Amino acid sequence: MTYCCLIIDDEILARDVIRTFLGGDSSIRVVDEAANGTEAVIKILQHKPDIIFLDIQMPELDGFEVLKEVWPHHQPFVVFTTAYDQYALRAFEVNAIDYLLKPFDEIRFHQSLGRLKERLSQQAQPRIEELVNRLLQEQKEEKEGNYLQRILVKEAGRMYLVKVEDITHFGADGNYISLFTATKTYTIYESLTSLENRLDPTLMIRVSRSNIININCIAELETYFNGEYIVHLTGGHKVKWTRGYRDTIKAFLTKIG
Repeated sequence: MTYCCLIIDDEILARDVIRTFLGGDSSIRVVDEAANGTEAVIKILQHKPDIIFLDIQMPELDGFEVLKEVWPHHQPFVVFTTAYDQYALRAFEVNAIDYLLKPFDEIRFHQSLGRLKERLSQQAQPRIEELVNRLLQEQKEEKEGNYLQRILVKEAGRMYLVKVEDITHFGADGNYISLFTATKTYTIYESLTSLENRLDPTLMIRVSRSNIININCIAELETYFNGEYIVHLTGGHKVKWTRGYRDTIKAFLTKIG
């Protein structure tokens, strides 16, 4: 696994030293650098790094002020790098992984790096266990006759559970299905028919060979040709309700009528 890293220090030489020490470690990728506190806040929120090497005394904002700004939005693992030892207690009060006192050598740096990786692996493990437990519970519910409540999706190397009730519609292309929510689109590998059998038919209706819609997300039904409809969904998407699924059209119109 590769972790993204940001180096924050107002001294070019200090940044060069850290980058050099990291050069031989393929599991750490330096995505950017920052030379002052304001720039640091912007780049942390832009890149959302896993790790930051953070100087304390810098122009504009010091290291603690940087953390105060970004903490509500992103919480990377922090290693402080500073020439001043009086901040050590305060550094560990904000859960810093380590406190590297300049000038530090490569041996001391890699000791810190080892602590970082250990904490990163500890952080990842509970998330995986929690996900597996939730999936096992979901499978148990399905066996007991309940319908899918959440769908596992993967995006950019991460896994998410998307609530079915938040999905406006499904669109199929071969054995790939796009899941549309009001703000995002995800892709899973499964046939639409297989998925349909696991969805609550009182919530999700098949309207064509390629589409299933969430009836709670129907904003408008527009009459089309030959008894077909254009379904306007929340979020601005449009889906055709085709003649081949006229039974579901009649059932829906009877229900709302």
